[in-house]
Amino acid sequence: MLSQSNINLIVTKNKRLWYAVYCKSRNEKKVSKLLVENGIDHFLPLVKTLKQWSDRKKWVEEPLFKSYLFVNITPGQYYDVLNIPGAIRYITFEGKAVAVPEKQILAIKLFLNEEEDKTITVDKFQVGDKIEIMKGSLVGLQGNLVKIHGKQKVKIEIESVGQSLILTIPKAHLKIIKSRNQSKHRI
Repeated sequence: MLSQSNINLIVTKNKRLWYAVYCKSRNEKKVSKLLVENGIDHFLPLVKTLKQWSDRKKWVEEPLFKSYLFVNITPGQYYDVLNIPGAIRYITFEGKAVAVPEKQILAIKLFLNEEEDKTITVDKFQVGDKIEIMKGSLVGLQGNLVKIHGKQKVKIEIESVGQSLILTIPKAHLKIIKSRNQSKHRI
């Protein structure tokens, strides 16, 4: 007869969580292919980029996060991922792999499928502002504004991966949570 603690242990052993995996530079697609061959569920977000060579231009798919991909694994598959050539390590905190919330994975997937919105705003954003996305598929995602690229592009740092990500997103979809000029010791 199974006790409640044994049932909880079985559920925990079979529960899949998302983790960010750091890969060797320019090996993301190779690692992705090897993960497929090993039956490991994963997500490699790709974006189309127009590359310019001296004699031609060509659209290519590049990883959204350079040197990173995401795996959806059970605890039993933890080392299987690390045994894939090109996969170096998990993103960790205090020595333990940090799970990426599924809602962030879904938000990235929705963002990649979303059509660009041409909304323009007159809000004054500054580098260093802590912002939150209020509209669109990435709603609720928070980060630090690292750079402003014209009227529509902003560069924000996503905490769960610890990398900067250039997003083409209308400023009207953003809200300043904490201004760079706001005092940290305000009462």
